[in-house]
Amino acid sequence: MKLINIGFGSLIAASRVLAIVDPESAPIKRVVQEARDRGMLIDASYGRKTKSVILMDTDHVILSAMTPDILGARWTGTQEESEETV
Repeated sequence: MKLINIGFGSLIAASRVLAIVDPESAPIKRVVQEARDRGMLIDASYGRKTKSVILMDTDHVILSAMTPDILGARWTGTQEESEETV
């Protein structure tokens, strides 16, 4: 199982990530609020400004202080490594 560092020592399973998106759009703000209401929101930004929202296949929504570009590059790099080892 490959892990992605999402900042401040927090790691997530790369195989469980569905999408990494910018938090500024209205639909994503609704997704975050609905996850908060359901108790499925994980705030891994440690009080910093949220720069990306990670949607997981477990219905968890994770907030991160790292940009979607950085996380996407880490996710893609991890995906490519796992394909090469198969």
